[in-house]
Amino acid sequence: MNKFSMILLLAGALGVSACNNPDRFGAGGAGAGGAGGAGGINTASLGDPNDPNSPAYFNQTIGDTVRFSVDQSILTMESQNVLAGQAQWMNQHPQYNAVIEGHADEQGTREYNIALGARRANAVQEFLIAQGVSPARLRTVSYGKERPLAICSDETCYAQNRRAVTVITVGGGV
Repeated sequence: MNKFSMILLLAGALGVSACNNPDRFGAGGAGAGGAGGAGGINTASLGDPNDPNSPAYFNQTIGDTVRFSVDQSILTMESQNVLAGQAQWMNQHPQYNAVIEGHADEQGTREYNIALGARRANAVQEFLIAQGVSPARLRTVSYGKERPLAICSDETCYAQNRRAVTVITVGGGV
């Protein structure tokens, strides 16, 4: 066997061996922030959605998402009601912190949408603080248009992507 054949065979073997872990990117195969959802979070670790003390209950019953109008960071009455429930839950569960993610639709530049997402996350943070949640338990991050829930170029998708999501973390995760 000549050197070229040996190198080809070795390269092929290495290439195939690199593909032997089908779950190398986490559950769902997409990994953090991918299409696998929820930033690669294992939703089973969130607890029982019927247990009022679990993050799963917070996400599904109280609601972890508020929506915004086009180019707005003003909280609607509906959003304020959801956030009041979030604040009440957080005040009753001091062992949890939260990361508030600001998101935007695909319209506009990346820079504009990062700034808009930040304003949305800050609006949520300010509301929660006004409801008695300690600022030390809250952190904000803006993803702008980089993590859409729905991908299409019409209003139904845009409306889903204009949001802020409160992600519950165990203390120290903020």
